[in-house]
Amino acid sequence: MYFKNVFSLIICFVLSACSFVQIKEMSNTEKQLLGNIHQDHVAREFRAAWVATVANINWPDEPGLSVIEQKEQAIQILNSLQKHNFNTVIFQVRPQADSLYQSSYEPWSYYLSGEQGKAPEPFYDPLKFWIEQAHKRGLKLHAWINPYRAHHHIGGPTSEQSVVEKMNDKVVKLKNETYWFLPTDQAVVSHTLNVLTELVDSYDLDGIHYDDYFYPYPSYNNDEDFPDAEQYRQYVAEGGALSIGDWRREAVNQFVKRLYQRVKQSKPHVLVGISPFGIYRPGEPETIRGMDQYDKLFADAKLWLNEGWLDYFSPQLYWPINQYAQSYPLLLSWWQSQNTHERHLWPGINALRSFDEAGVDEVVNQIMINRGFLSTSPGTVFWNVAALDGSQLMSDVIAQGVYQHQALIPETPWIAAPHLAAVNVDMNYVGEDIHLTWSHSNSEQVSQLLVYLKYAQQWQYHIYSSEESVISVAASEGQRPLEVIKVIAIDRLGNQSDEIELLIK
Repeated sequence: MYFKNVFSLIICFVLSACSFVQIKEMSNTEKQLLGNIHQDHVAREFRAAWVATVANINWPDEPGLSVIEQKEQAIQILNSLQKHNFNTVIFQVRPQADSLYQSSYEPWSYYLSGEQGKAPEPFYDPLKFWIEQAHKRGLKLHAWINPYRAHHHIGGPTSEQSVVEKMNDKVVKLKNETYWFLPTDQAVVSHTLNVLTELVDSYDLDGIHYDDYFYPYPSYNNDEDFPDAEQYRQYVAEGGALSIGDWRREAVNQFVKRLYQRVKQSKPHVLVGISPFGIYRPGEPETIRGMDQYDKLFADAKLWLNEGWLDYFSPQLYWPINQYAQSYPLLLSWWQSQNTHERHLWPGINALRSFDEAGVDEVVNQIMINRGFLSTSPGTVFWNVAALDGSQLMSDVIAQGVYQHQALIPETPWIAAPHLAAVNVDMNYVGEDIHLTWSHSNSEQVSQLLVYLKYAQQWQYHIYSSEESVISVAASEGQRPLEVIKVIAIDRLGNQSDEIELLIK
């Protein structure tokens, strides 16, 4: 009886304690962020995240990891992108004139092994692995290069194979211990274009991407001028008439133009993207203030967009919407006004600002502004991939809220693509599922499969990698039987074939 009474008291105590446990209710903002988006037809949106390897920011998280650990970390990142319904990864492969792939021109990266020039052991090609694993998950992979950084100040000691040693008259040392190529030197241009050509020719890339590091930010050299006075004097002595600023800008402009031409000569389907600093010049538009990239980085980003020397343009709009002097919507609208060739405008956002409700709300609001301003070709690039799992709220809102539906990349109409024939589909019942086995007259053209399903008058869709030769769909959802299936082939540029319709009896 004693033990029975004690047990009863314990039960009463537990029940009483439970009555004081408060279950946190979602705020109105959280409810909004996790609301339903009605999407009967496939969404078209570029959803990308940067994966930075410089200074081991994202991958690998430290130099010297085993090959197994490196692969595990890569798969974890790619799985997260897939889970959150992204469709593109922008992977940094040339962080400091060294490579995360097998290059004939530059050494293996310090950020892999902790020793520049040392190949992975046992050997594997990281870029090839990333491409294969990305495509397996239906993700595009864009190779991100840094054209002018020769050695990062957090990049370990330079090796005998480093361009700092091999091309020592083509690089300069800055005050923060970073080495920089001389952008005006034609040998530097030729070297970088050769690196790029080999990269594009050797790998099954979906894009080439480079960011805002043209001439270095002033802080890299303690706000002193870039140390190329000797080269400029030689230019003037040989009859050059440009000012030093125009001379520097012209070198970068010609590089941007030639890079685009080189990629298109090699593989026209490979997209070329540039991600410059988000402000062109203070006062453009009128109320904007901030660093002048035209004058400080010698980057005439407006010209590149005006000339169409790129396929997509991702200005780094890393400021909040309501920060008046760097207003996100004002800057986005201004860049759109400069998009005279109607290229893709997919801004980069700072998704790492904070992971609380206010930070998550800011990210969603910027994505929604992009969808409104750029309705024919929306897109957003996250700085950086770590933001996806920055907090449970951020993860849930991306996967179940703003990106709750999968999306194909927007089409790129200025790139010619061969006609994409419709797929052939065989349908078989396997238990409570229907298996769709597809084939195609030119299967290498097919990058993805878009499948529409109609359950009792309601449509839904799913996107599958072309590596899935058999697609399994449910014959019913609860009491709703499957009535119609539509299967559409998608090429690597997002173009669609005619649909194949299957009626379920």
